Amino acid sequence: MQGLPSLHQAQLQNRRAFVRVDFNVPLEDGRITDDRRIRSALPTIQYLLKEGAGVVLCSHLGRPKEGQPDPKYSLAPVRAHLERLLGQPVGWIADPFTPQPIERGRVYLMENIRFFPGETTNDPQLAQALAQWADLYVSDAFGSLHRAHASVEALARLFPERYAGFLVEAEWQNAQRVLTQIESPYLVVIGGAKVSDKLPLLHNLLSRLDRLLIGGGMSYTFLHALGLPIGKSLLEREQVEAAKEILSQAEKMGKKVLLPSDSVAATEFRADAPARVFPHEVGAFPEGYMGLDIGPATIQAASSFISGSRTILWNGPMGVFEWEAFRQGTTKIAEYIAAETARGAYSLVGGGDTAAAAEVADVADKVSYISTGGGALLELLAGETLPGLAVLLS
Repeated sequence: MQGLPSLHQAQLQNRRAFVRVDFNVPLEDGRITDDRRIRSALPTIQYLLKEGAGVVLCSHLGRPKEGQPDPKYSLAPVRAHLERLLGQPVGWIADPFTPQPIERGRVYLMENIRFFPGETTNDPQLAQALAQWADLYVSDAFGSLHRAHASVEALARLFPERYAGFLVEAEWQNAQRVLTQIESPYLVVIGGAKVSDKLPLLHNLLSRLDRLLIGGGMSYTFLHALGLPIGKSLLEREQVEAAKEILSQAEKMGKKVLLPSDSVAATEFRADAPARVFPHEVGAFPEGYMGLDIGPATIQAASSFISGSRTILWNGPMGVFEWEAFRQGTTKIAEYIAAETARGAYSLVGGGDTAAAAEVADVADKVSYISTGGGALLELLAGETLPGLAVLLS
């Protein structure tokens, strides 16, 4: 396995480090509701300070119209929160085009990089402006590595010295545990809404995995492909043939596949909609119902299906876990994965909704690793080239 350039190799005393972080955190009325991504960057920031560097942090937040500052997407609340976490003042950089002195042992946060033209188009002029702020580049925004953006790709190429921050290094190493350093039996639990989002990952991992558990909204396209009734459950008609092909390949390869045999269903997509359980058998699943969670028979089957796994990848919830009536499937699967982890299995939980589901199920500290990346992790596991990783490996 090729290693990433480690920050431990860098000479940092009295030098300026430009650190691309991922502070794209959820905000409500200017208040951060989940600071996991900020806390994930702390080890890199604190190491740079300890080694005597000045630190310039850069991130995006939300999707403002590029080049049009919007107070709603300002990183000012992040700055205040970071000051509390670090226990020291954080300098503010409102204009990245006018460099100012960066002091040793101090942290500075740049305003939302998407406020300035050229970020999402990987503009070399913006990259040149940003390069004036530092002597070396540190990549620690795993959730952005799949984007060829100026602060992620073009800027990194301008520095002879570029390193992976501790978060990116950890994400890379943990991804290898389900890509190249696999202990069998290898179980992949895949869920979420769309088959189309997960097809590249399935194609890349199918030959490596031993067991495949499919749940969530995407499972209904697979059930439909088998000719089973799904009522008015979520269906990607354009992906039915692709689902058939995945199932056919899995059978030819001798892979074990578990699909929902029953679902917790409702007539409306509402948190308080009356829930009923129906099996996916001909004549048994009513046309007017939609599946919103895996059912009790599927949960029971999953218990033995998951048991004994030594490597586990979980990406995507089993149902609408945000609503209590449709949460049990996700919670139970999470608990089964945590139990196998306690017995010595390695478990990687995908970012985004899956990380949130692990929190809801109270297993976040009972799995091996929770990724901070959503799209970036999916692309990495699908075998695709991530621009932000490619520049570190070049």
